[in-house]
Amino acid sequence: MHSTARLRHRLAESLRRDGVLTDPAWLDAFRRVPRHAFVPRYFLSQAGGWAAVDRTDSHWLDHVYADEVLVTQLDGDPGAWQRARRHGPVRGSPTCSSSMPGIMAAMLEELSVRNGHRVLEIGTGTGYNAALLCERLGSSLVSTVDIDGELVRLARERLSLCGYHPTAGVCDGADGFPDKAPYDRVLCTCSVSSVPDAWLEQTVPGGIVVTTLNRPIGAGLVRLIVMPGGEARGRVLTRDGRFMPLRAHRVADPALLPTVSGPARLTNLSPDVVLYPSSRFEFFAGLALPRVVPVFRGADTFLVHEDGSWARVSTLAGGLLVAQGGPRRLWDLAERAHEQWLALGEPGRERFGVSVTPQRQEIWLDDPDSDHRWPLA
Repeated sequence: MHSTARLRHRLAESLRRDGVLTDPAWLDAFRRVPRHAFVPRYFLSQAGGWAAVDRTDSHWLDHVYADEVLVTQLDGDPGAWQRARRHGPVRGSPTCSSSMPGIMAAMLEELSVRNGHRVLEIGTGTGYNAALLCERLGSSLVSTVDIDGELVRLARERLSLCGYHPTAGVCDGADGFPDKAPYDRVLCTCSVSSVPDAWLEQTVPGGIVVTTLNRPIGAGLVRLIVMPGGEARGRVLTRDGRFMPLRAHRVADPALLPTVSGPARLTNLSPDVVLYPSSRFEFFAGLALPRVVPVFRGADTFLVHEDGSWARVSTLAGGLLVAQGGPRRLWDLAERAHEQWLALGEPGRERFGVSVTPQRQEIWLDDPDSDHRWPLA
């Protein structure tokens, strides 16, 4: 067996053992599709920034066939990789990546595809996910779109070299892809602040949309069943997933952190409990703190909102010290949300659902008619 074939089988087997691959058809797809063909080069995070890696590096395949995200673009700049290769690690923000295979597998299985289903993928990226869809369903049933024309061009080339020929378009994923509609399934490998109307309009009733919520705190995967009249309803998935947002759905990073002055107080609520995805409270915290962006600076954690509200939590020998300012006290909101969460029985993300109508999109606890509901965006 060729060495990369062994690596593909090993990756697929690890995903099976982790419980994210249970469908034999998807297991075969991961065994067959060569991920290395779609990530011939990538960036690795280092202390000085992002280092450039390609097939000439001895550890190239080790990362390709590990269950890890591989950043392939920084700041939308196609020249960043070459600069990093020539001059050493560069700084920048990821704008394209090959997602963790484990998350891809979980989302693909949540689609519940059957033979003959037509699928639209939002966010072509490297083309690897589109290749998995083509391997499972056949190229003629797969459409994939991305707003970045250069990414689509490269993905088409790599897909073609592997024998896959889906319809690949350049457009804003928020508009869907009416050329090949209607679809039985829509899979978005970007995150969205709200579910675009076009996706529901282009999906058959009873069809499924799998996407990720774009929330600086409390993001997550959702699976929606499409209903007539531009409506959908579904659940937040237990398995977490974080993706870069559609460009129109990005929340701007704060330009400047506040100059902290004035009184401070002690708090018993740790930033780890509020902000880390492994915390069971983090999803609920995001409901209380919509569009609040966390920023980490040494031993300090900042929460910043575009309305000028901010909080800083400092780790000191004697405990956690909080300072706040602006029109709202963000840490007070986090503490009250934690108290409410405890009173509700510490619900995890699996107890939340999402409803979408032309008039309103919201998240609810346990039941769509629950008294506990929050706007999605």
